Amino acid sequence: MPRADHPASALAWETLLDLGDSPLPLRDRLEAAIRDAVSDGRIPAGAALPPSRAIAETLGVSRWVVTEAYGQLVAEGFLESRVGSATRVPTAPSAAPRTPEASRPLRAEFRRPTFDLGPGMPDVRHVPRARWAAAVRHALQSLPDAEFAVADRLGHPLARTAVAAYLARSRRAVVAPADVVITHGATDAMTAIAAGLRAAGHRSVLVEDPSWPRLREVAAAAGLTPVPVPVDAGGIDVARLASAAVRTGARAALITPAHQFPLGAALAPGHRDAIVRWARAHDAVLIEDDYDAEFRYDRRPVAALQGLAPERIVLIGSLSKSMAPGFGLGWAVMPASLRERVRLPDTARPSTIEQAALAAFIESGDLERHLRAARGRFRRRRTVLLEAIARELPGLPVTGIAAGMHAVLALPPDIKATDAAAAAARHDVAVSDLTRYRVSASADTTESLVLGYGNLSDALVDESVARLAAGIRSLA
Repeated sequence: MPRADHPASALAWETLLDLGDSPLPLRDRLEAAIRDAVSDGRIPAGAALPPSRAIAETLGVSRWVVTEAYGQLVAEGFLESRVGSATRVPTAPSAAPRTPEASRPLRAEFRRPTFDLGPGMPDVRHVPRARWAAAVRHALQSLPDAEFAVADRLGHPLARTAVAAYLARSRRAVVAPADVVITHGATDAMTAIAAGLRAAGHRSVLVEDPSWPRLREVAAAAGLTPVPVPVDAGGIDVARLASAAVRTGARAALITPAHQFPLGAALAPGHRDAIVRWARAHDAVLIEDDYDAEFRYDRRPVAALQGLAPERIVLIGSLSKSMAPGFGLGWAVMPASLRERVRLPDTARPSTIEQAALAAFIESGDLERHLRAARGRFRRRRTVLLEAIARELPGLPVTGIAAGMHAVLALPPDIKATDAAAAAARHDVAVSDLTRYRVSASADTTESLVLGYGNLSDALVDESVARLAAGIRSLA
């Protein structure tokens, strides 16, 4: 094994970092390759990684791919970087070689920073355990014996009926129980939708740029090429979407109308009308990711786009953001033309008991009571976060509508977001670099950080921002 001080140039990087032929983006494949090589000890603790330009040439990828991968791993504390020095593998215990499978602890090896401003996670401290347990008991006690022997491929009728009624009153969706497919979550729904589109002859899908990467990666794995479309202050740029569709032949688009991720805009009324007209004129399908639409703090949430064209729009939702990812329950409202093509594998279908519990939880009003309480917590926490930013980082703008569980912080013009994320990590603060969500290297995104506050303890908000500010000031 190479010594910790072994020069970077002496390692065979093209062999150590095999990117394989996965459909995932090159950046993610490079991240995974570095993680594996460090965890296995093939890149030893203390070793310096090559400069981004050198390794990009060696691996035959763009320099942007390398800087993005390095930046994310530094932000997570998996690598370390200091001004004027090479990016290195830390000598801390987290960089030690893997233990044998039999003796490896069951808990995740990676420790989240104490001050977690990473986006995408709800407040798991307030999971409604008692009410969910009551819903499960109700399901077990009320289901007829015969219900335990069969499973509907699109979901149990109780769950489909309850979800349809909930979406009709809360999101003003146009939906009947037969339109609903029950899944484990948005990822499983997107997997089934992408497979259905591919079977129907689709080869591309238009995606917002920047956007959450997971669903577009699922689409790529199903054989659909993601086509980036810029986002402006009113959401996805529909004129650019139409141009990209003509150029590529794409007739499907994945969008977040209620609260664009990560920039935080709601799709403007003119954009809503325009994208529906485009879908109807071109026999296209819109996939509406309704990931955190329940959380709007300055007004009622805008209605789901699906209500404007239910024959053209698939509406995806889940309990992942409204309660917690661990529930593993979600849904998709699909037009009949697509629903007929969907074949969910058994692994993508929640159990009958879970689905009956979901129905009981919704019909009892417990879901909406939980959401009302969560909205109050997030509204107050967002206010405290903005006040702390104004105090600790005066003059730096925060953008995005008053909604969801994250905000976007613009950085001073002389500071790179990747450097700011790495500096924050050195102060035990987790944040995400906005450029991580770009689809193309040419996407017009400012140097900004995405700050999540969903799972941040109220008591830690002020210190989290103070530590983040200290990290940013250290770069000035």
